[in-house]
Amino acid sequence: MLRTGALLTLLALLAGCATPTMYSWGRYEDVVYAMYAAPDKMPPARQVELLEEDFQKARSKNRPVPPGWHAHLGYLYYQLGKADQARQEFQTEKAQFPESGVFMDRLLGNLASK
Repeated sequence: MLRTGALLTLLALLAGCATPTMYSWGRYEDVVYAMYAAPDKMPPARQVELLEEDFQKARSKNRPVPPGWHAHLGYLYYQLGKADQARQEFQTEKAQFPESGVFMDRLLGNLASK
């Protein structure tokens, strides 16, 4: 009986590991890592290109992008001097993930003051 219980527990744990995530992560984590680990190899324009491709794929599958995705894209747009697109991404992040509201409001305020 103990052996059966242990086997069922193991199977449940393994099934949990195989459960797909609700978000479409694409290359988001790789892009963020590359930005900090090797910034010269992953300039902002290339990051935007990769993230935009991933966003189109996520939309085609009707899956949301993860928390922080729009904020990161907004930051990249800011680095590229595209304040209007940065503002739009920060507002999207705030709308989709209200818990980021205080931080996004601060970033939006910084954009407005420049």
